[in-house]
Amino acid sequence: MRRLLPALLAVLSITWATGAATAEPDFEYVALGDSSAAGPLIPQQDVEDPGCLRSTRNWPAALAGRIGARLTDMTCSGAVTENLAEPQDTIRGTHEPQADALSPSTDLVTLTIGGNDVGFVELARGCVNLLPAPAGTSCRDELTANGRDELAERIDAYAAEFDAALDLISARAPEARIVVVGYGTYIRPGGCYPDQPIWGRDADYLQGGLYRLNEVFARAADEHGVEFVDIAPPSAGHDACAPARDRWFEGVAATGPVAPLHPNADGMVAIGRIVADRL
Repeated sequence: MRRLLPALLAVLSITWATGAATAEPDFEYVALGDSSAAGPLIPQQDVEDPGCLRSTRNWPAALAGRIGARLTDMTCSGAVTENLAEPQDTIRGTHEPQADALSPSTDLVTLTIGGNDVGFVELARGCVNLLPAPAGTSCRDELTANGRDELAERIDAYAAEFDAALDLISARAPEARIVVVGYGTYIRPGGCYPDQPIWGRDADYLQGGLYRLNEVFARAADEHGVEFVDIAPPSAGHDACAPARDRWFEGVAATGPVAPLHPNADGMVAIGRIVADRL
């Protein structure tokens, strides 16, 4: 039986003035995942593991701060699901397999991964059109030509690999509460061309792919008896089209110290809060 809930009930102390919750310092939390969790270019970057472009203010750090957990952050920009079990080549050397941080004493695991496996960022970059239709080419039209949907096929084929990833995590951390965190609402219905230089139908196609990937996560989580946190609904209105004060996700051209097409610093805080509330 997973022991996180009883542990939280036993050790959490609530400070009503601040709403803060603090767990025992030996409450072990391991974060696994790709750049959407790592936070490339968001200050301050982790100088002890520079190749992963990991921020010390990413959402796993925000979550750990809210629940008072001791965080081992294994998230790494560019990671694919294979890198849970296999080393990852980074811009500054080799990063050890992320699942190596798991053990029978791990209390909580979060996982966000899959976008790089289906090539989502590369596809999004291919959807950029600096000129309005019909001057360019629709990436949706290209990817759905001849009665096929290339992005959907990639996502559906990935499902088995994600299932195996959950099996690996459960085997390495059998007592942990495992939480899969999905991808958010990066761009609103119809997009916001030309503020974000992606035609409306292409914006809908890309975001639809993220929703489909989230469905894979939700289904796998249910089948494996773990949890899924869908951040897409609460992040609606905080997409790349939103004013800077409301934006959680950057678009093609980031407006601050953050990688394009990734959560920004405000988004990291918000996602950490959403997951903490779920816990």
